Amino acid sequence: MQIPDELKIYFWDVPVDTIDLCKHSKYVITRILNEGNHEALIWLFQTYDVQEIKNVVQTARNISLKTARCWQNYFNLKDDELCCTGLLKNRGVSCCADSMH
Repeated sequence: MQIPDELKIYFWDVPVDTIDLCKHSKYVITRILNEGNHEALIWLFQTYDVQEIKNVVQTARNISLKTARCWQNYFNLKDDELCCTGLLKNRGVSCCADSMH
């Protein structure tokens, strides 16, 4: 499975044909959560497991605070469960880099 043509605009900074949806899942999820429209979010939730999306919301360092707050409400998360707030407590979760590289 590849990025649909209508969503390629969200990946302007990389050659889209090099994106592996499994290997680069954190990157793809973060990008769509930060930049995507309603249709992109529908695709995201059809493509990835809800728990995987929730894990990205919790651990991504390059998710915008505005985006994180939106999904924090959706997933009913506390501040200390979000890496981007700088308050994440050691819960066996890593705040690792979110790039494709």
